[in-house]
Amino acid sequence: MAASHETSLTDTRSRPLRDLRISVTDRCNFRCPYCMPAEIFGESYGFLPRAELLSFEEIERLARVAVSLGATKLRITGGESLLRRDLSRLVELLAAIDDVQDLALTTNGSLLAGQARGLAEAGLQRVTVSLDSLDDAEFKQLNGREYSVAPVLEGIDAATDAGLVPLKINCVVVRGVNDGSVVELARRFKGSGHIVRFIEYMDVGNLNRWDRTAVVTAREILDRIHTELPVEAVAPAYAGEVATRYRYTDGSGEIGVISSVSAPFCGGCTRARLSSDGKLVTCLFASDGTDLKTPLRDGASDDELRGLITGVWAARADRYSEIRAEQAPADDDKKIEMYQIGG
Repeated sequence: MAASHETSLTDTRSRPLRDLRISVTDRCNFRCPYCMPAEIFGESYGFLPRAELLSFEEIERLARVAVSLGATKLRITGGESLLRRDLSRLVELLAAIDDVQDLALTTNGSLLAGQARGLAEAGLQRVTVSLDSLDDAEFKQLNGREYSVAPVLEGIDAATDAGLVPLKINCVVVRGVNDGSVVELARRFKGSGHIVRFIEYMDVGNLNRWDRTAVVTAREILDRIHTELPVEAVAPAYAGEVATRYRYTDGSGEIGVISSVSAPFCGGCTRARLSSDGKLVTCLFASDGTDLKTPLRDGASDDELRGLITGVWAARADRYSEIRAEQAPADDDKKIEMYQIGG
């Protein structure tokens, strides 16, 4: 049965619900310092027990309700999404929902080579791979677990062969760590059909010791690339697109720059997030979310779940990045960690 979009759901700033990012696990095999610093997330760290995670059937049901309220894009995230067992089964469930126009997955790529074909056959359409450097030393410093670049590149090739394209490659740029490698990364994928997106280092969560001086702005990133690989601006592909697009002037592809620190785009944000333990979160920088798992497991009907989501989104007034641009965040501001809700 096709999802109904009779309700035009918007928040207090007239932003519609269009994207649902679904975290399937809070676990990750990397320890990137901007997300899960190794000194905090050690071997004994207490991640969620399996029973606290939403089941695939529970995820599918909540996704179906969100689609009935206007969501057309679903993205599977983590933690590291590919650590969740039998993930292709969830992909099959989500791919069967009418009115889903885009079904994608975000991964660090380390496990992608062995799973790309099965995910594509299950109905996945696209993949975004996090790759912060092509230099092994820099990459190991950033992933905190001595993973080399090679398995990630193999995963990208496997995803390409499986038809999970156009593939996007996300690079978080941190001054003094990998900012000298942005041109190399752009050059490596120029002409490949893949889109590298360079992301300003953000103050996600509470544990990454964010410092504004470590932010390499979108303007600086773009200038570095343009000097060696000339680019020109391109119109957004759709309303609410977070990356500003640029194409190479020789016609060999495009890149994107995500400027959530230097040029916030809160006004066009259409994303909701479903945490791995079943909370509806309306901003990457939110302090908490609304529990959907308890009413779901207590027998709430679809209409009741729809009412809960509608109430949360209709009251939404998030604009954290705009506020950050206007004033320094308070030291006691507590935010949900990114590994709990995806990027």
